[in-house]
Amino acid sequence: MSDDSLKQTKIRTGYVIRAYAKEIRKHPGLFGLVIAGAVLVQGAGLASPVYLKQLFNLIAAGNPTPDLMHQLFTLVWIIAGISAIGWMAFRVQVYSIMYLESRSMADLYASSFYYLIRHSYHFFISQFSGTLTRRVSKFSASLEVIVDAMLLNFFPTALFVVGAVAILFIRNHVLGIALGVWVICFIVFQMYVAKLRQPIRVARSKADSKLTGVLADAITNQNTISLFSGNNYEQGLFTGVVELWRKATLRSWNADEYIWSIQGILMVAINIGLLYGAVIYWQKGLISVGDFVLIQSYLLGLFTQLMGINRQLRRFYDAYADAVEMATILETPHEVRDMPGAVSLQAKNCEIEFKNVDFKFHENKQILDNFNLKVSAGEKLALVGPSGAGKTTVTKLLLRLYDITGGSIEIDGQNIAEVTQDSLRDAIAFVPQEPILFHRTLMENIRYGRRDATDAEVIEAAKKAHCHEFISLLPEKYETFVGERGVKLSGGERQRVAIARAILKNAPILVLDEATSSLDSESEALIQEALQILMQGKTVIVIAHRLSTIMKMDRIVVIEGGKVVAQGTHAELLKEGGLYKKLWNIQAGGFQDAGGYLG
Repeated sequence: MSDDSLKQTKIRTGYVIRAYAKEIRKHPGLFGLVIAGAVLVQGAGLASPVYLKQLFNLIAAGNPTPDLMHQLFTLVWIIAGISAIGWMAFRVQVYSIMYLESRSMADLYASSFYYLIRHSYHFFISQFSGTLTRRVSKFSASLEVIVDAMLLNFFPTALFVVGAVAILFIRNHVLGIALGVWVICFIVFQMYVAKLRQPIRVARSKADSKLTGVLADAITNQNTISLFSGNNYEQGLFTGVVELWRKATLRSWNADEYIWSIQGILMVAINIGLLYGAVIYWQKGLISVGDFVLIQSYLLGLFTQLMGINRQLRRFYDAYADAVEMATILETPHEVRDMPGAVSLQAKNCEIEFKNVDFKFHENKQILDNFNLKVSAGEKLALVGPSGAGKTTVTKLLLRLYDITGGSIEIDGQNIAEVTQDSLRDAIAFVPQEPILFHRTLMENIRYGRRDATDAEVIEAAKKAHCHEFISLLPEKYETFVGERGVKLSGGERQRVAIARAILKNAPILVLDEATSSLDSESEALIQEALQILMQGKTVIVIAHRLSTIMKMDRIVVIEGGKVVAQGTHAELLKEGGLYKKLWNIQAGGFQDAGGYLG
């Protein structure tokens, strides 16, 4: 891993710690109960061996006289009481941490979603949806693993270690110091190897995310795989990714096993060392039989907790690696943001103007170059041109899905970069070439255009878009779920649902990007009247490849190479010649006598 990568990992690790700590601090009462429970549990674990030591010393001291038996039973009841306190404290600790983690995880889900969903259009088309879904889930789930490890393992073990060393030191300085030095060496070793193996765990987490992404991509495109006989190819591709995941996972597990082997040797060494020293001191009469019980009880308790930590460490570091992946997204600034002090757009006349607009996806791909275009209030304007000319980019920039790299875009004299994104998009109804629907009911999908609309208003919009006919034939009608991305509907049906959504929204600016491309001739004819009604009193921008659909627009703008090369009415552009006439001649054979949709 490079120095820059290590630096970024450290930064994101710090972000994870701060994010989780912030959530925990929201619930101080629950956190306090968890800490108090841990202190009482470990206190009980440290106190019991002290009384066990006394118990065994009494047993070794002499015959079972009534007085001795009374003392023994008293110690038994004390140990029982301490155990009961420890049991109750542990229950309080566990229930408190359950409520603490569930509330914190819910808040993390909400805050992660809030930030993620506000990333730009470009961000989402550059990511696997399956990978993003996994990262959000893992970021929240990792809190449970990490907090469990910290509050149920690491912190209690630290309490037990300090207490055991202190009590043993009071009983015998040399044995106490020996245990303390061993604990320090053990901790230093853990910190050293943790630094060494973290890059291995990050690599495994990345391999896991890649595996999830490839799997989700294949599932999403299963139909394409079948149609192109790609099953064997995808199997090979997936097998390769699985093999990378297997190797990364095996490296991580092997590293853990090597470390645990060394830790096992360290545990055996301290156990034999303390027993050897205890025997020497017993021979000299400096410690009792009960001290052997005390030492062994503390060592067994310490080893049990350390082994518990070892079992948790794999999950802990995996969870940390998962959380760091999401931290990358949460620390990535939003590409398109409301500027400080942004105000709401006041859309009255809805005059649109592109002023010397430049736009590029990257340094070597200029899309728009000094682009100028003015759309008058209430004008019906069409954009035409060859594929890649920049037509769809114009509409995406108007919706501010991307920020321009030069110039300005204004609506009624207001720079859209200076208004809030929500107010801008509230003023525009957009029907894309390939509408994507939610895996929700038809009622919910149409109502998304105006979420406070009544059922009657939704149905009225559906009738205008001629959705009502096919919806009425469905068994569950408007309560029918459309499937992921609307796959249960035909392309034409999805298009009509998108148009119904735009009709319901009734925004003053209407943008249609090949809005009838998925409709057959009969369906297209059905919605012409509805679209004519919809466009009344609105500023309209239409993108169309089928020139017959825009013949009677107020103005047709021809774009090529990111610039306006011609504009005028259909008749004027034909008379002028050039690119528009060339495109018209290519298509004219099929529809010279066709009537204009939007006419």
